[in-house]
Amino acid sequence: MIIAVPREIKTREYRVGMTPAGARTLVEDGHRVLVESGAGLGSGIEDAAYLAAGTEIIGSAAEVYARGELVVKVKEPLPGEFNLLRPGQILFTYLHLAPARELTSALLQRQVTGIAYETVELADGTLPLLHPMSEIAGRMAVQVGAHYLQKENGGKGVLLAGAPGVRPGRVVILGAGTVGSNAVRIAVGMGADVTVLDIDPGRLTFLDDHYGNRIHTVMSNSQNIEDEARDADLLIGAVLVAGARAPLLVNRETVAAMAAGSVIVDVAVDQGGCVATTRPTTHDEPVYTMDGVIHYGVANMPGAVSRTSTFALTNSTLPYVRKIAGLGLDRATTTDEALRRGVSTHAGRLTSEPVARALGMPWEPYPHEPDPPG
Repeated sequence: MIIAVPREIKTREYRVGMTPAGARTLVEDGHRVLVESGAGLGSGIEDAAYLAAGTEIIGSAAEVYARGELVVKVKEPLPGEFNLLRPGQILFTYLHLAPARELTSALLQRQVTGIAYETVELADGTLPLLHPMSEIAGRMAVQVGAHYLQKENGGKGVLLAGAPGVRPGRVVILGAGTVGSNAVRIAVGMGADVTVLDIDPGRLTFLDDHYGNRIHTVMSNSQNIEDEARDADLLIGAVLVAGARAPLLVNRETVAAMAAGSVIVDVAVDQGGCVATTRPTTHDEPVYTMDGVIHYGVANMPGAVSRTSTFALTNSTLPYVRKIAGLGLDRATTTDEALRRGVSTHAGRLTSEPVARALGMPWEPYPHEPDPPG
């Protein structure tokens, strides 16, 4: 199979969809790998490293897309890339279609098979291709929040660790999944006063057993969210419903009740956000202020630590890329139910029920059901 790795064009998106080591493995498997010139520079990877791995360096995105049967990316295609997609092509990347009607329509019109990293789901409910970026985003969320709490950055002038005789900053984390638990880890390490909310008692029990009296665990409901969020110095949105729009947990009135200079980092923004006042931002203009509260809504946070993110992502995606390339789409999705669950569009049809519900669009199940037991 011909595998194409284009250069990312999202604002300050420095990651690349494949490392040279990953490309070398695919070449050794007997596939051809095309890499757009300069695709790896943001992650500190020169074209020469890809050439040494046996890839072909291509000078234009148009040629990369035109020749590639399987396109491996990091972020969703932007409007300038829509016309480069072609019928029957397989696109393997983060798609986040639930809040993205224009992109969804483009994939359907172009009859592209879109496989979303974030909806490849194992039988136990874990999301192996979202997990590494969620870990990084969760750890970054506290780091970013601490930065914007500084007075010169517009914040209220709070140090999360506090000081002798001065209470530490108060961090409230909505969600105890991968993003939330990694945010807890960093916030506790920084010495903050940490509260985490979740609807799953099991997740709260796990964190409580691990951290003991170093954190507060609270069941997530509208009253508790309102009470905790109002007093937060740093509020982190870390909720996820796989493939669907993020639930709206914090209303405008609650944000308005927060102290001026408080910070909201809504990691769920790529799925629509869980705070009523958040909207997507970019690394060029990462924050805005509403009701006196600083909002950070960068939808590709891990892109800021691109080298770490690129290598972590390839570690997770490569086995699936090898399966698709080696077996073909039909056999790969028939033999791997997790991969089948990741198929969001195929042959002009929307195949993801959560996306269909979010956008109010018709959908059909992907045609290849897993083999029956036995």
